[in-house]
Amino acid sequence: MSQSSSAQILQSLFVAFAWAFDAQQIFITIFTEADPAWHCLKSTDRTCTAASSPCSLHPSSWVWTSPSDTSTISEWDLNCSGKALSSLPTSAFFMGCLIGGLMLSTLADSVLGRKKVLVLSCLIMSVAGALTALSPNICVYSVLRFVSGFGRSAVTTCSLVLCTEAVDDKWRHRLSMSAFLFFTLGFLSLPPLAYICRRSSWRLLYLFTCIPALCYTILLNFIAKESTRWLSVNENTDKAKQFCQVFSSMKKLVTTRSTLWKLVSIMIVGYGTGMVYYGMPLSVGSLGPNLYLSVAYNALSELPTSLASFFLVEKVNRRSSLVALTISSGIFSLFCSVKGMTRAIKLAAEVIAFFSACMALNVTLIYSTELFPTCVRNSALALVRQAILLGSSMAPFLVAEGRRTSRLWSFGIFGIAGCCCGLFVLFLPETKGKTLTDNMDEEMPKEDSTI
Repeated sequence: MSQSSSAQILQSLFVAFAWAFDAQQIFITIFTEADPAWHCLKSTDRTCTAASSPCSLHPSSWVWTSPSDTSTISEWDLNCSGKALSSLPTSAFFMGCLIGGLMLSTLADSVLGRKKVLVLSCLIMSVAGALTALSPNICVYSVLRFVSGFGRSAVTTCSLVLCTEAVDDKWRHRLSMSAFLFFTLGFLSLPPLAYICRRSSWRLLYLFTCIPALCYTILLNFIAKESTRWLSVNENTDKAKQFCQVFSSMKKLVTTRSTLWKLVSIMIVGYGTGMVYYGMPLSVGSLGPNLYLSVAYNALSELPTSLASFFLVEKVNRRSSLVALTISSGIFSLFCSVKGMTRAIKLAAEVIAFFSACMALNVTLIYSTELFPTCVRNSALALVRQAILLGSSMAPFLVAEGRRTSRLWSFGIFGIAGCCCGLFVLFLPETKGKTLTDNMDEEMPKEDSTI
């Protein structure tokens, strides 16, 4: 590809900005589904003041500290309904992410292309999010969260692939890092928005985040251009053949020995990295009693890793940097499970493990876009994202067990997963400085065509 123009770079930056809205929809439930504070109506009521939960108290003896519509928990009286019902929206959202990630990614590689799937995904996510503000009960709310998760599942993969395929090798990794930076900024925008809405309905927060996302989607449809790489691969494919090849990208990934091995290896790396990345903040716990400041601190902690990753991918090879980061996160996670450490040493080990996992996750996603050709790139990246999601889904259970019994169940397993999964990077080829390929026959020798 020839040298990228300023217009191509600006367009790619605009496409990468979709990550900001994606982050908002992922983390918005921290505020909309927060457990609200409550207090006793009579300070002399010893039964009430001694209770740690209002569930065992008479409804007339206590009230919510804030208006009941500031959280879904208080508005629909979910505080005493059990964890299964109160966690239903979150489960529905991630189930939508899982199903959408498998379905929409194949359309981006075959029939629709990167741009159309990205616009469709942003549209589904923003419209479903706006409609969530009209939910009359927890069931409708959960269904709309499922639809929102289904839509956002392809936002990050399609935007990352589209913005990297539009520029030359010099700008490819830089624009990838800008997407991660936009994700952090989207996360960071939630605390001030939530603080503004703190005395108002939780529905306003969905409107404040989804209406701008809808406006962005409309602009995206007119500003973004389809990937020229995808067009060149599919220019001679008629509509009937495209329809028959909806799942051909998945077939190509699993029927080619070398490509399948690369996919399995990078998915294992993603699984271990995702477990440490999502597990470490849960194990460390909240940084303070103020929810808004705590979330802001967590979001700010990712900014240095995004900036450090930017310089890392410019100077260091993918394989060596990813091995070093995964091993580092694993070793320091194991170090956190050792008893008898001072608080300062333990905190330092936790911070290093988390920062290493953040940087490893960024490098993993960049590495994934470079490992596979255009015809399967979006599908491969989607599968890597699913592996990261699967690893992250294990983290809450391990953290809960670690708090109940021993830190070996949390930090210990995080460390083992980080080290062992990171070693699979050694089976992958180096991609730094290499041009992206378009077809499978450019990726492998002729004798390695099928399994």
